[in-house]
Amino acid sequence: QVQLVESGGGAVQAGGSLRLSCTASGRTFMIYYMAWIRQAPGKERDVVARISWDGDSTYYSDSVKGRFTISIDNAKDTMYLQMNNLKPEDTAIYYCAAVKQRPITAYDYTYWGQGTQVTVSS
Repeated sequence: QVQLVESGGGAVQAGGSLRLSCTASGRTFMIYYMAWIRQAPGKERDVVARISWDGDSTYYSDSVKGRFTISIDNAKDTMYLQMNNLKPEDTAIYYCAAVKQRPITAYDYTYWGQGTQVTVSS
């Protein structure tokens, strides 16, 4: 199967930046799409950004468009999320996720990382 390990979360003030990383291992040839999905307390999981394994296709939620950038380095089997101009409403646990077919919702992903906390203070 596929294993995902995230790193890079932390606490920053509003306007600051963080970069999240997610390294995949195992049967990575099975991956079609990867995504960063966040969940704030009491809220549903929300796909923040999504990228195809070959890097050709990307998606951003309206709430992060223009502030976050998703990328993938296939040589390292690693996906990144560069987060700039962070806002308090970006506070959540951020999960790395992967799927073998085109996903429709945040709950369609098969493989998940352990999650990393991002906290943005005002």
